[in-house]
Amino acid sequence: MIYFMVALGGALGALCRFGATKWINSAWSYPFPLATMSINIVGSFLMGVAFVVVSERMASFEAFRPLIMVGFLGAFTTFSTFSLEIVSLLNQQAWLSAISYLSLSCVLGVLALTAGIGMARLF
Repeated sequence: MIYFMVALGGALGALCRFGATKWINSAWSYPFPLATMSINIVGSFLMGVAFVVVSERMASFEAFRPLIMVGFLGAFTTFSTFSLEIVSLLNQQAWLSAISYLSLSCVLGVLALTAGIGMARLF
């Protein structure tokens, strides 16, 4: 059942991301990735709300964590999970881990994408 909830939430999250991207890009014609940035910010906000509601306020909603947090928000934006993990590290006062995770993920992510583009263009 958990796999079904993740899959259902993921499908809905992906559809919402696609729709939001289309909608924002139809109204925004400047060369700045406003849609992606907006979705990442909204998704991060929603992940924070979901975390408090599911983990602290309404324990009965814990069963919906796979649907909401992993599936829907995970597909809507993986940035929200990334943000939650950084805040969790900060709350644990694991400062070096939080800064390392943030820095390495951003820098290595961009480098890996660049390497992937370069390698794919070789073939």
